[in-house]
Amino acid sequence: MPQTAVVIGATGLTGSHLVNLLLHHPAFDKVKVLLRTPSLKPREGLETAIVDFGDEAALAEALHGDALFCCIGTTRRKAGGKEEFRQVDFDIPVRCATLARRQGFRQFLLMSSIGANVRSRFFYLRTKGETEQAVTTLGFSCLHIFRPSALLGKRRKKRLGELLGQWLVLVFYYLLQGRWKKYRAIKAATVAKAMISAAVKGEAGTHIYESDAIKEMAGEPL
Repeated sequence: MPQTAVVIGATGLTGSHLVNLLLHHPAFDKVKVLLRTPSLKPREGLETAIVDFGDEAALAEALHGDALFCCIGTTRRKAGGKEEFRQVDFDIPVRCATLARRQGFRQFLLMSSIGANVRSRFFYLRTKGETEQAVTTLGFSCLHIFRPSALLGKRRKKRLGELLGQWLVLVFYYLLQGRWKKYRAIKAATVAKAMISAAVKGEAGTHIYESDAIKEMAGEPL
C-alpha cells in the first residue's frame, strides 16, 4: 500500500534531493513538506504546509502520514549562535518526532552527522548526539539514523569555506581506507536514496548508518 511521506528540511541540500526522489517513487503516493515560508513550487503529488515549528498545536495538525523524514540542519554561524543552532538541530527534530510518534507514525528517518556523540567536546557533534539520543527513546517501530560525512552537491548559496572543505575531502578521498572509509565525503543525493531505501524496506528496530553503509544501501560502490 502506498505511503505518505512527510519531510522537514525539504529545501536544504539533501532534503531537496529527497523530495524529488520521493515524488517519483511508487512506494509513496503523497509527499508532504513542512515549511516555515512558502518556498517550493507546486508539483503533482506534493503538499506543502506552512508551520511555526514552535507551535505544537499547528505541528500536530500538519503531521499526518506514515514516514517522517528529517533533513533539517544549520550551522552556528548561519543560525546566529549556539542557542539558535540548537533550536534548529535539536528542538525541531525532537518536537516533530515526538508529535509524529503520538500520532501513529511508524517510521522516523533522521539525518545526523558522522561523529555525533553526547559526550563530544564539540558543540555541533554533541548536539547531534543529544538529538539522536532523544528520538531513540520515543519508541518508533522503525528508527533510522544516518550519519554522513561531508556532503557533496550543488548548494543554492556557495560559501568559500564549504567549497574549500569539499576540495579537501576530495583530495583525501582515496586515502581513507578500512575503518576510515566512513569519513569519506558523500553526495547528498546518495544520502537521500539511502533514506528512501531504508523507509521502503521498513526493517523494525533502531538502525544507524555511516557513510560507507549509506552508499551500500543506496546501491552505490564503496
